[in-house]
Amino acid sequence: MGFVTLGKTGIKAQKQAFGCLPIQRISKEDAVSLLHRAYDGGMNFFDTARAYSDSEEKVGAAFAGMRDKIYIATKTGATTAEGMWKDLEQSLRMLQTDYIDIYQFHNPAFCPKPGGEDGLYDAALEAKKQGKIRHISITNHRLAVAHEAIDSGLYETLQFPYSYLAGPQEQELVDKCKAAGMGFIAMKGLAGGLIRDGMVAAAFMEQQPTVLPIWGVQHQWELDEFLSCIKEAPAMTAERQAVIDHDRKELSGDFCRGCGYCMPCPMGIEINNCARMSLMLRRAPAAGWLTEEWQEKMKKIETCLHCNKCSSKCPYGLDTPRLLKENYEDYWKVLEASKG
Repeated sequence: MGFVTLGKTGIKAQKQAFGCLPIQRISKEDAVSLLHRAYDGGMNFFDTARAYSDSEEKVGAAFAGMRDKIYIATKTGATTAEGMWKDLEQSLRMLQTDYIDIYQFHNPAFCPKPGGEDGLYDAALEAKKQGKIRHISITNHRLAVAHEAIDSGLYETLQFPYSYLAGPQEQELVDKCKAAGMGFIAMKGLAGGLIRDGMVAAAFMEQQPTVLPIWGVQHQWELDEFLSCIKEAPAMTAERQAVIDHDRKELSGDFCRGCGYCMPCPMGIEINNCARMSLMLRRAPAAGWLTEEWQEKMKKIETCLHCNKCSSKCPYGLDTPRLLKENYEDYWKVLEASKG
């Protein structure tokens, strides 16, 4: 079985890791069963967050009494030391543990450092001293913050969006982390649903020995696909490379990655899906997106205030109102064509 050593942490994680955001959408019983299946299949690294509603609680229920057999990473979105301590104590309770392996600042707009007015990094240092966290880490969607975190030498891992649709900017982060002895955890390995073949995505990740992908899993069939990669690492065949080449050509340029950091919209527009609807219509069965429910959601684009709050928060610098308008127009064309 292939493992990834996360930089200088000493953590050796199975190459196929479990992203626990989606389990907030299923029952506790189903989540526990899925997590047990993941562990039995060889997975040993589980990534969650305080912000993922009851995800931590489900992870805690699944692994109570076997804490030493797995690695747990979680996150705090706090902006003050007081808030971080509150999040940490709650995470420890929900996870039914007395320590977190990797404690991550969750997509901060800045890079927390010792002596900062926010007090975040100093609080994390104290928590590490107390044994409540073992490694101080950071997640982000902003290239500038990610570079600052690597260059600072303060963090032991970086979590950042990374898939075969990534460009040279993201690859530079991977390479810098490797050179700095810093672990790299890849979120959005399926590009928020734009990549449709998990085996192709996993084969790409196999070519990056220092990258640990955390696959967002909600269904057993999804899990089983990645568990099969533990039994036999997926090779990069000519057919799989052809899929990657096609997708890179089709999905190059300005497109919404679906990260959701532009949310919430003051008019209730579901931006992270509506701004990439054209892609979803063509890369997944269209019928699921042409329902009356989704027609109503797309109609909300008509109420856009053009306040540009979404654009100002987009980590990729996209002109989100323009994308919404273009996807709105395309949606109705596809809908009309489907009726004919």
